[in-house]
Amino acid sequence: MSLFSIGLSGLNAAQNALNTTSNNISNVYTPGYNRELTLLGERNTSGGVQVNDIQRQFDQYVADQLNAANSKTSALQSYQTQISQIDNLLADQDAGLAPLMQKFFSSLEDLASTPSDPAARQGVMGSADTLTAQFRAFQNYLQDMQNGIDGKIRDEVTQINNTADQIASLNREIALAKAKNGDAPNSLLNQRDQLVADLSQRVDVRLTVQESGTYNLSIGNGQPIVAGTRSFSLEAMTSAGDPTRTVVGYRDSAGNLNELNEANLESGSLGGLLQFRRETLDKSQNQIGQLAVSLATAFNEQHQAGTDLNGDPGQALFAVGAPRAFANENNTGGAGISAVYGDVDQLTASDYDLVVTDAAAGEFRITRRDTGERVTATLDGSGQLTVGGTVVTLTDAATLADGDRFTLQPTRQAAADMENLIHDSGQIAAGLGGGSGDNENALAMQKLQDALLVGGASTFNGAYAAMVGDVGNRTNIVQANLDAQQGLSEQLRAVQQSQSGVNLDEEAANLIRYQQFYQANAKVIQTGATLMDAILGLR
Repeated sequence: MSLFSIGLSGLNAAQNALNTTSNNISNVYTPGYNRELTLLGERNTSGGVQVNDIQRQFDQYVADQLNAANSKTSALQSYQTQISQIDNLLADQDAGLAPLMQKFFSSLEDLASTPSDPAARQGVMGSADTLTAQFRAFQNYLQDMQNGIDGKIRDEVTQINNTADQIASLNREIALAKAKNGDAPNSLLNQRDQLVADLSQRVDVRLTVQESGTYNLSIGNGQPIVAGTRSFSLEAMTSAGDPTRTVVGYRDSAGNLNELNEANLESGSLGGLLQFRRETLDKSQNQIGQLAVSLATAFNEQHQAGTDLNGDPGQALFAVGAPRAFANENNTGGAGISAVYGDVDQLTASDYDLVVTDAAAGEFRITRRDTGERVTATLDGSGQLTVGGTVVTLTDAATLADGDRFTLQPTRQAAADMENLIHDSGQIAAGLGGGSGDNENALAMQKLQDALLVGGASTFNGAYAAMVGDVGNRTNIVQANLDAQQGLSEQLRAVQQSQSGVNLDEEAANLIRYQQFYQANAKVIQTGATLMDAILGLR
């Protein structure tokens, strides 16, 4: 046992401890950094001290909990950001549809009072133009949001793929470092864990740690995106069931691109976008469209029942967009699909899925998306089905195959093409008999304000108020859930920081301790040298 070797071991240990403390202080604000701790132990034979390990203070269980909480928080933040825009749009007292519908009915009241007055007739046309323009503006705003969601999905997919690639690369680097040195540098481990945390902000990932320490990550229904040193790509693709919609696809090990079920992607900013689009944005467009179709149909029927100043029958007052229907591109049969409005009282603010269950019999299973309600229907002799207030026609129905799928969107784009068709005040059919003082049809049109014409259950104003209230309630629920989830994330973050975060006060105290440790061991060596000099001086 040597006084010098003991002192040198202490100097080495103190130097390592000082380096570790300095590294902690330097990285106090580095994202993903985990505090390091110098573990010391007694040397077995020669005395002194040795550095057993520079240990990373990391708890995988807490990290997994925090990542899962942050994933849900990110989804709610994404959802809240989007839905608040619709809430602000619909609730605007000046720009909303409610005051414009009221202005339109007020113009009809003026027309009923003086049916031959050109100013009153101009007032009806002007208010009709303003109302239909606002319907189109609302629809265009919501469609812009749809387009924006498509772009955000593509951005999220790109970021997810880049992060997955980096994690796979770090798996490789860490494995090589372990093979070469026995242990991987803490910096590489920190980088990998931070990337997993970043990925969790975008999509719900499930982490599996192999015995070797390699990270495997999966999403959705168990699809791997990182398996060892290999990553698998997501892709933004056009939906097979709706060519106007961007969805998330997964390219498997065989190179096949498969559309992922959105219900399995609920967390992370990507999941929040998909859930918002599915639950709120689609529904808002459908509700605006349902209101537009109900209003246009009711007024067209009543206006065409009257006569104008020239004694001619009234024409259609409003134009409105048609239902949309799509055949799934993966269908094995060759049938096409189209739809027109039928009994508008049965019209809903929902999309429908149509699946062929018996091609020979023309039998379909029809699922209403918003409620999940299912019914079975069979094609009539004309190759038609009645679905949710629309009449659906299957062309080349003889080529249907079992399992073929079709999507019906009765009102999704209806408001986009809504417009006033009357531009000559003399063509307004205010009367039923044709005389200049006849106001019976104007009164009949005015009374439509109080009729239950939207879905056979609501007035126009009532349906719009219900829509505004629905979005407002959902916005409040999302905000409340977000506040609660943020609280949970903050709690878990505090737990994680208490274990892995750098405390500057603690590290400052460690600097003083290890500096004294270093100085004391230097004194040991100095004392040893003094003793040696004294011994040599005896000669």
